[in-house]
Amino acid sequence: MSGHVKNMCPQLTISQAARTLLSLLLAIDSVSAGVVCRKQPCGSSLQRSLKLTKLIHKESVDLLKTYKVSQGDMSELFCQMSINNVPDPNISGLDPSERMLSIYSHCKAFLPHLKRVTEQQTDLQPPSSSLLSKLSTAHNRTNGLANQINCIYQTLFPNLPIPPEPVDGPTSVPPSQNVFQQKVYGCVVLKRFKEFLSRVTRELRTLKSQVCTRRTTFADTNALF
Repeated sequence: MSGHVKNMCPQLTISQAARTLLSLLLAIDSVSAGVVCRKQPCGSSLQRSLKLTKLIHKESVDLLKTYKVSQGDMSELFCQMSINNVPDPNISGLDPSERMLSIYSHCKAFLPHLKRVTEQQTDLQPPSSSLLSKLSTAHNRTNGLANQINCIYQTLFPNLPIPPEPVDGPTSVPPSQNVFQQKVYGCVVLKRFKEFLSRVTRELRTLKSQVCTRRTTFADTNALF
């Protein structure tokens, strides 16, 4: 296998109709996952998601280190390669609603990849490996973060029309791979996952200052009349 794999991971876009479907699926997801979205103050709900994101990001740093150690020699080289179909860590959108949808869709896109890496490493690592438990924790926490973002979006933008800018679409997991390809794939997934969480941390801080301040100011203005 060549030392370099051509990067074939363009940013995906979806149509306005698909965006409408995604927005509807946000509500369906919370029901199917048994999540009850309760109205809570804007600042506290975003702060809770920010704390969870910071926790997952902190754990993702350790997860990537553990992964590299468990893969033996050439582990640093694995993470430097580019491969197909791994979600891009960048968040897209021009306004808060679009960027929140992008965060949500990225969380959902990473879930099957984290699951696939876990399945692959289950075959390569002993059952007692700490890597397996850390991968499982990352998957579960990311699913929880997606549900929180889901609820926040429903609360903040209950009647907002779907904006024209597309939300990044999910990417499919790869077909069967040999051991070398699995090691490269896992390292790239976890590296981009860590980068994504770093971006989400910044985004949620910004969204909290933008959206929550705006909503508070609007409510205070209405109270004057």
